[in-house]
Amino acid sequence: MKLGLFLAMFGDKSLNEVLETIRPLGLQTVEFGVGNYPGAPHLAVKELLDSKPKRDELLATLKGEGLEISALSAHGNCLHPDEAFAKANQEVQTDAIKLASLLGVKTVNDFSGCPGSDENATRPCWVTCPWPPDYLETLDWQWNERVIPYWTRQAKFAADHGVNIGFEMHPGFVVYNTETLLRIRRECGKSLGANFDPSHLWWQGMDPIKCIREIGGDAMFHVHAKDALVYGVNSDINGVLDTKHYGEEIKRSWLFRSVGYGHGLEWWNDFASTLRMVGYDGPVSIEHEDSLMTSMEGLTKAIDLLKQALIFQDKGAITWA
Repeated sequence: MKLGLFLAMFGDKSLNEVLETIRPLGLQTVEFGVGNYPGAPHLAVKELLDSKPKRDELLATLKGEGLEISALSAHGNCLHPDEAFAKANQEVQTDAIKLASLLGVKTVNDFSGCPGSDENATRPCWVTCPWPPDYLETLDWQWNERVIPYWTRQAKFAADHGVNIGFEMHPGFVVYNTETLLRIRRECGKSLGANFDPSHLWWQGMDPIKCIREIGGDAMFHVHAKDALVYGVNSDINGVLDTKHYGEEIKRSWLFRSVGYGHGLEWWNDFASTLRMVGYDGPVSIEHEDSLMTSMEGLTKAIDLLKQALIFQDKGAITWA
């Protein structure tokens, strides 16, 4: 496996400044935001699409730092009921697929998106329960009229460009757990799979290790390293569907944490080993969203733990005398 970083945490720095900052850390991959929610602070996407010399320059710069691109990330909502918003997100994602293909990058990360409740809606509608019956009717409409048609087309487009789309299973979007990830892959195409981020699964009550086993290696395209912790003092009273601002740390039922501050080394050892067991040997990209730590503190602590947990050597059969 290769240890990397999602550069969105350094959105206030130029690429050269980022590379200088992370140079001593011994990372092997970087993941670039190319628009939509993470923005594109480090890459001029249109310019790179139009210029092979610019693409070659970028790749040479990264190679000189001992880095590869693990993924391009266009996290957005391509299914948003606001047509102009959806169209803009779709353009970013399509450009990301084209650019990934030209750069030799195999994965574009995204969210699955969330439509509205019906064709007249103006805001997304995330369905979380089956009753009253309106909700199941909404869910059927979303999948049949919006999710399956769009992602079937986009899955083919990605496959035609030699690229996979990795969905982060994220609440608020139609793919948020294991069964919805496997459903979209089954119904829309094998070029759709997981950008596996355990943080969103923990607070929903899932066991990420079991989720890895269920998803399997064929659908595991990319991995994020981000921790989370459920605070029982709040969740025991209010549950985990928490809409309070992330800045209200002491009141929230759960928080995103730096790697090691929600789950310790033993858990991350099992995480790495289970990924290896299902056949995943790709990048593990650190995503820092811990509001209790500075970016550099969270990053360095995550690196220290993950360098112990990840399995870097090539697989080899054990032979007995």
